[in-house]
Amino acid sequence: MELLQILECSPPLAREPLDAEQAAGVARVFKALGDPVRLRILSIVASREGGEVCVCDINDAFELSQPTISHHLKVLKDVGLLTSERRASWVYYRLVPETLGELSAILGAPAAV
Repeated sequence: MELLQILECSPPLAREPLDAEQAAGVARVFKALGDPVRLRILSIVASREGGEVCVCDINDAFELSQPTISHHLKVLKDVGLLTSERRASWVYYRLVPETLGELSAILGAPAAV
């Protein structure tokens, strides 16, 4: 089952427990976000005016090799947090707002909890 399908049918944690498949899918996203480099990459993309960032700008923000940055970008794409588009020789990355919205909904808890 695709991640977005798992997230879309996942109830908020405070309403009912996730089943094993839902929990595994959501855990993959949080595992991806558990790496400081990937969290920074997501933050760079999210905070960019216009909502997209060239891979060259992402590479320049880190003292890491290009293959390492590519690996982190692939992980974020694989879990559905980023999408990309190639334009000539550069790749541009954007957030997938649906995934972030679903994560937010899952974590949404009433103030009384």
